[in-house]
Amino acid sequence: MSTTSVHAGWDARDAHGSLVPPIYATSAYAHSGHASLKALFARESEGFAYSRSGNPTTAVLEQRIAALEGGIGAIAVASGQAATTIALCSLLEPGTHVVASSRLYGGTTEFLDDTLADLQVTWSAVDPWDVDGWRDAIRPETRVVLLESIANPGAELADLDAISAVAHEHGAVVVVDSTLASPALYRPGEHGADVVVHSATKYLAGHGTTIAGLIVDIGSFDPRRCPERWPRLTTPNERFHVTFADEYEDGGSGLLGLARAKYVTDFGATLPAQSARDVLVGIETLDLRLERISAHAEQIARSLQGTDGIARVNHPSAPGRADAHLAARDFPRGTSGVFSIDLEGGEAAAAAFCDALSVFTLAVNIGDVRSLVCHPATTTHSHLSPEQRAACGVREGTVRLSIGLEDLDDLLADLRRGLAAACAARDTGPGDVEPGDAERGDAAPTDTPGRASVLSGAGASRSRTA
Repeated sequence: MSTTSVHAGWDARDAHGSLVPPIYATSAYAHSGHASLKALFARESEGFAYSRSGNPTTAVLEQRIAALEGGIGAIAVASGQAATTIALCSLLEPGTHVVASSRLYGGTTEFLDDTLADLQVTWSAVDPWDVDGWRDAIRPETRVVLLESIANPGAELADLDAISAVAHEHGAVVVVDSTLASPALYRPGEHGADVVVHSATKYLAGHGTTIAGLIVDIGSFDPRRCPERWPRLTTPNERFHVTFADEYEDGGSGLLGLARAKYVTDFGATLPAQSARDVLVGIETLDLRLERISAHAEQIARSLQGTDGIARVNHPSAPGRADAHLAARDFPRGTSGVFSIDLEGGEAAAAAFCDALSVFTLAVNIGDVRSLVCHPATTTHSHLSPEQRAACGVREGTVRLSIGLEDLDDLLADLRRGLAAACAARDTGPGDVEPGDAERGDAAPTDTPGRASVLSGAGASRSRTA
């Protein structure tokens, strides 16, 4: 992993011996003759014509993420939302159907609810821990099963092996958003995923500087096995005068071919070369960052258990979590730095908590080297219905934490300040204290006696060290 993160996709023996991939800051590319440019547009040769559809710097990033995920190819795009949008649009047609996890990032749920509805595509939400529910939700017109490897914001883990087996029985493509895991912690292709998408803005870039997205074709999906289900890929395309599925004969990806030729180009979802370079630099330290961040996040989550003012800690290490076995089986290196806590006292307590923090920064991002905090019900999930927020595990008192690289004792001290403020707000106003969700294996209800009054120090019950 570490070696691939540093070297994949780039040979330093280029024309000038550059150790790192250069930034190709150009909109177009000169060609030696008419035939060369004509062949590119006819898809008879590979190369670059115009940076809206490809750039040498972004090509290095595409090769690197494909190597890290064990895929046959990848496309770099302008954002994680663009990655999800283009991947799904390339697989879906009017009248088709998606089965998706009920625990998705708010922007993904909005896309399924709104934009895909405009395209006459329907979807059904399923509890990610209910494997039988996935099977029951699949219809003859289902083409895609969509879930996150680690859910945002509650860090729920899904049994991807079992869900993928169900999806493949019915001929559906498994698309996994693995933003929170990154290939440093988990490779969905090894558990049945066909397509992996990333918001590279998060852990891959890692430093809060860049918006970017990635789509990886693992290589397990071949539309020629059931051509009538995938006509866009298996029949001649009148616009481009090719059949995209033919690219599989030479080890290529017809899915990525269609995605790049049609959707990246038509949507203009181009990733700038500078942004691609930023992500490449971030990936070089991905393995090291995720090891420390995951270890510190688990220690913080354990320290928060049973603390006054917290109704529930939503982390795979929480007692009674139904996905604890998946954490042990599939995530031996940890489950990233993102998880949530449910505060007693509702939004008022959450607001007081966020405002009292000084090391954590109030911001709607995750996966940064800086520790971040936000209130999902009024930000990332605010446009969802109350029922959808409840299905996502987002309550009025839910606060999302994204643990960064700061000193662990400093983070714990900052959380103590936030919890003191949250308790004061809870005690002076009405709240929305909610009981634990016993059937999902959440932590104990808020009235459990004997809670600790303060967070434990950094050395207490540490299960991993950085």
